[in-house]
Amino acid sequence: MTTDSAPVSNFLRTIIDNDLKSGRYQDRHWATPPGTAAARRAGPIDPARIRTRFPPEPNGYLHIGHAKSICLNFGLANDYQGICHLRFDDTNPEKEEDEYVQAIIDMVRWLGFDWTHDGTEHQYFASDYFETLYQFAEALVQAGHAYVDEQSADEMRATRGTLTEPGTHSPWRDRPVAESLALLREMRAGKHPNGRMALRARIDMASPNINLRDPVLYRIRHATHHRTGDAWCIYPMYTWAHPVEDALEGITHSICTLEFEDQRPFYDWILQRLAELGQLAEPLPHQYEFARLNLSYVVTSKRKLRQLVTEGHVNGWDDPRLPTLAGLRRRGYTPGAIRLFCERLGVSKADSRIDYSVLEQALRDDLDPSAARAVAVLDPVKLVITNFPEGQVEPCSAPLNPHAPEAGQRQFPLTRELWIERDDFREEPPKKYFRLFPGNLVRLKYGYVVRCTGCVKNEAGAVTEVHCEYLPDTRSGTPGADSVKVKGAITWVSVAHAVAAEVRLYDRLFREAHPDRGDQDFLQALNPDSCHVVQAWLEPGTQAVPGTTWQFERLGYFVADREDSSADHPVINRAVTLRDTWA
Repeated sequence: MTTDSAPVSNFLRTIIDNDLKSGRYQDRHWATPPGTAAARRAGPIDPARIRTRFPPEPNGYLHIGHAKSICLNFGLANDYQGICHLRFDDTNPEKEEDEYVQAIIDMVRWLGFDWTHDGTEHQYFASDYFETLYQFAEALVQAGHAYVDEQSADEMRATRGTLTEPGTHSPWRDRPVAESLALLREMRAGKHPNGRMALRARIDMASPNINLRDPVLYRIRHATHHRTGDAWCIYPMYTWAHPVEDALEGITHSICTLEFEDQRPFYDWILQRLAELGQLAEPLPHQYEFARLNLSYVVTSKRKLRQLVTEGHVNGWDDPRLPTLAGLRRRGYTPGAIRLFCERLGVSKADSRIDYSVLEQALRDDLDPSAARAVAVLDPVKLVITNFPEGQVEPCSAPLNPHAPEAGQRQFPLTRELWIERDDFREEPPKKYFRLFPGNLVRLKYGYVVRCTGCVKNEAGAVTEVHCEYLPDTRSGTPGADSVKVKGAITWVSVAHAVAAEVRLYDRLFREAHPDRGDQDFLQALNPDSCHVVQAWLEPGTQAVPGTTWQFERLGYFVADREDSSADHPVINRAVTLRDTWA
């Protein structure tokens, strides 16, 4: 894909520029499929100047936070004539499903990115490397860099130490290599139950970095994996598998969020030990960290998103109120808007929280030049033009998009009875109210100037009809259009020609900017008015083909729902208002 604008410099680009200038990666080799040092040396020179990767775990749906990483990794590879891999870190069989794999593929492609280069599809799985990872683990054991520990998980935690106190050695830390190797093979063969033992790296139990205090490499899990089935009953820890995967795939710049910064020494330790053992090829990958995306008025924890879905607080992973990419797409967000949002955020190492309004403004800016215009009335009350002949139909027109004259005009009829917004009439108007009230003049947009003459109410006192008279010589686009000056204009649709539609007025899912701050229950911050459904009337000719986007004049940007909308029953979602109503 092409980028939306010229790249903006950041610390990662500076690092890549310096690496390319120094020739750090120019002589590295590439193997298809990715492999060990021997396989890489036998392959050709890598055609990619750099390699990055987007490595999601397939245990949920991608959210807006992932979009920043997607745009960054694929964008850098694109800008530097490199290749970005899509890799699924599927090392936790109890939480991962093929449904999530397909959903992730769908969303990355929807954002406009691809992982195929010269006919080779660079889509990989951690499970592709399970056998290689296991062989590497045996090599570490044989070299004295790992051992099988028979402490329980609780005992390991107790002996790990604290941030101010060193850990204590496991009683199994110095067991003979042959014994650890035999036990590791028994673990693989399924001879031990879950939690009975684990393989740990032998590093330094007194290290000030707690992640270097003999971290676990393998744990026993008798669980069915979504790809390998029951072939394995030991699974690699993410922090062990991830650097090895990067090295096997020839990743040059392994870009992670800041929470992985403390893991970088372990990342380097693994790669250095395996390179010393001749298992991995130089040059080795290097990990770099950037600030993750923290967005106000949402939660992005997969656990909390799953809770919202499973407990029925929302209607599935693609509920338009969720920050999942599937939800944002269904709400009406475009790939261009999300890429623009990520571009505006930039890349830094400083954590910050971005207000939701920044995301909304990116959507407005992306849609404004291209979205077709139409009129919708969401809270209708009937307007009767009492001096307009009954049965008369007068054609009116307006630009399909004022920014694109070449798009042409849209046509719609003016009749005696119209639907207008209830808020466009006040029997007793407040100050600076320039719409309909008895005696006031307003323009029916694209039509005539009218004078309000009164209203009709029901027994409860609610207005059921507004009455007015039109001034025949004031039609828009005619010489008399400016003969009468008015301060207000209102939108309308013909009662006889309007298209009925269900409109879902979505708002923010949470009332508080930081719903999961501290230990508070984020469910208590749910916004009870996050979805309000109304029966609306649309400009005739508006066809609610799923995914179609409009700007409904004066109201905002709307999209035909991808799941529920049909020709017989249009369902329209509000994506964003024209202005930030939360400001």
